[in-house]
Order: sequence, then structure tokens, then C-alpha cells
Amino acid sequence: MTISTIERAYQLARSGEVADLPSLKRRLASEGCRAVDALLAPRTLSGHLAAICAATFKATRGESADAVAHGGR
Repeated sequence: MTISTIERAYQLARSGEVADLPSLKRRLASEGCRAVDALLAPRTLSGHLAAICAATFKATRGESADAVAHGGR
């Protein structure tokens, strides 16, 4: 059974493999998911996914929020 685009978006966001919402959308599109922009358009959904990406990407990489925001300086 194939999972939905939204389910896959949450899987990727939680994985720590994508840094932000644009990266998540690109990854979904590269995996063959359709209508990514339309499905992730609602603000509550996109905001939630963006927050998960930010939290898990930083935690996975072991970098501080300040280092990420300033390109590792």
C-alpha cells in the first residue's frame, strides 16, 4: 500500500533529513509525490512541518540554532 503525500511529508520531517519546508517539498517531488504544493499549502500544516524539520534537522546535525542561522559561524 502506498502512503499519502502528507504521511510521507511527516515521515521525512521527523527523519532529520530535510532542513526546511522547501527542501521537504523538493524531496517529496523527487520521490514522485504529486500536488505537493497544493497539499502542503494550508498554513497550519506547512507551519507544523516546518517546525518539525527545523527541530529534527538541528538535533540530528548537532548544531546550535545560531550556527545554522549564520551558516556555521
